Amino acid sequence: MKHARIRYQGQVHDARVTGPNTLQLEDGRTLAEDQVQWLPPATGTLFALGLNYADHATELAFTPPTEPLVFIKSPGTYTGHNQVTWRPDNVAYMHYECELVAVIGKTARNVKREDALDYLAGYTLCNDYAIRDYLENYYRPNLRVKNRDATTPVGPWIIDAAEVPEPNKLTLRTWVNGELRQQGSTADMIFDIPYLIEYLSSFMTLQPGDMIATGTPEGLSDVVPGDEVVVEIEGVGRLVNRIVSESEFFAHHAQPEPTTAAKEHA
Repeated sequence: MKHARIRYQGQVHDARVTGPNTLQLEDGRTLAEDQVQWLPPATGTLFALGLNYADHATELAFTPPTEPLVFIKSPGTYTGHNQVTWRPDNVAYMHYECELVAVIGKTARNVKREDALDYLAGYTLCNDYAIRDYLENYYRPNLRVKNRDATTPVGPWIIDAAEVPEPNKLTLRTWVNGELRQQGSTADMIFDIPYLIEYLSSFMTLQPGDMIATGTPEGLSDVVPGDEVVVEIEGVGRLVNRIVSESEFFAHHAQPEPTTAAKEHA
């Protein structure tokens, strides 16, 4: 089953995907895809992996890491399927990153590798855009590279973990304006999902709705305003995003939706 979060008639709803272009709300109403605004399907903390594919590390002239290189993205960076992302004015290089995302389904602490997949709600995907101009150290991406508002499309949905029996054998692809730019396989991850759940939960508690973005393979290229970027992972989903300029984004598009915690403290 595929689970989505959408906005319909000004209200946020949980929905399940019932067909290629249809969703059903919890009250039974059926909606067409073009009637709703897709939101990120999870809103917990996103733990992102740097250099988790050996070919990508080589592409950037780095030795593959021997321990996971993890950084955190704030919920304000998330945006949904069929939404826009902005390219900052006066930067030289902004690139996409197609990534498989594991979504935590229950509280996880000191989880063993052999039990790790039991803690998943399912999988989604993200496009973890990066502004390479500000990259000070590939091993520790700084905030200006990875934590800009609405620059991490996530979605369209969470697919149940049981429907993806071999997450380590999935093809990843990225198209820019219909041209295939990136292709790889999750089989080439250095640290797979069970390892990452064991690693992270060994020193912190993972909560339902938290996400682990597992890195991207080689094949990066610059994107500019006007580009349509599509990332797809076999058996998981297809996520569409369009690039606009900084001035267009802040003139015509709303700020990111407040997180639940922000709303409670408002």
